[in-house]
Amino acid sequence: MSADAAVIDVKGLCKSFDGRRVVDEVTIRVGRGRICGFLGPNGSGKTTTIRMLCGLLKPDSGTGTCLGFDITREAGEIKRRAGYMTQRFSLYEDLSIRENLDFMARVYAVPDRRRAVEAALERLGLQPRAGRLAGQLSGGWKQRLALAACLLHEPQLLLLDEPTAGVDPKARREFWDQIHDLAASGITVLVSTHYMDEAERCHELAYIAYGKLLVTGTAEQVVSRSGLATWTVSGEGLFDLAQELRHQTDVAMVVPFGNVLHVSGVDAAALERAIARYGGRPGLQWRRSEPGLEDAFIHFMEDVREAHR
Repeated sequence: MSADAAVIDVKGLCKSFDGRRVVDEVTIRVGRGRICGFLGPNGSGKTTTIRMLCGLLKPDSGTGTCLGFDITREAGEIKRRAGYMTQRFSLYEDLSIRENLDFMARVYAVPDRRRAVEAALERLGLQPRAGRLAGQLSGGWKQRLALAACLLHEPQLLLLDEPTAGVDPKARREFWDQIHDLAASGITVLVSTHYMDEAERCHELAYIAYGKLLVTGTAEQVVSRSGLATWTVSGEGLFDLAQELRHQTDVAMVVPFGNVLHVSGVDAAALERAIARYGGRPGLQWRRSEPGLEDAFIHFMEDVREAHR
């Protein structure tokens, strides 16, 4: 595999269960050392796509390679060379951190197993807790252990399925620092997440809903492709104002963010005319704003929801 080849390069992936298509013509390309954020609501097809990429599921149709290996004919080679971290902690809670890592090193047939385990403990800062039972760890430390297990066989691709769910903000930040360190060393990462702050830390994004890939690109490109114009409004009576605005034809969406509303539309001039009638209402402060990632994703989600009704 050449240094400039894509680590993930798949086209038209499809997968159905019980006659329902859960992944529909998904195409993704991710280069070496890149972090790709895989976003979408629950049931959107993220986990199924990840399992197809790492060789655990065979696609019904579609072609492509992962780590230079064909995803249908060489799935075993991909499984041996990729690290996959599941949504739920899947190691043994009645074994210590070191025992879990030693067991996984045996599963992967890692050469010089003891050295590899000690290196993983050191890399993820687990050495001081190496003798502690996994079941006694907090969510953040379980997350570190799971990541250490993924890295034992020195994979060049990490597939992380919502790895920070249920983890406190400090642990999430530390986790992402580790992910960026790994990417800087040349490891490619595909990570699914629901958190917009995490999405913004990715080099590129892919957003999937109802099994379809809706948009790809950097965070800035995704926001730009939404075509949204956005205003923010703060002040009194925002709940009632939101109800009124949602009935305006040229208002695409109204989303509360703390003590302000984000009011967005796809036609900037029409949106401005729609909100002009509220400009003189006492106690309200209006400000032209830039749409954020969350605004963009909600907009994409609403569009695809309409198409599926």
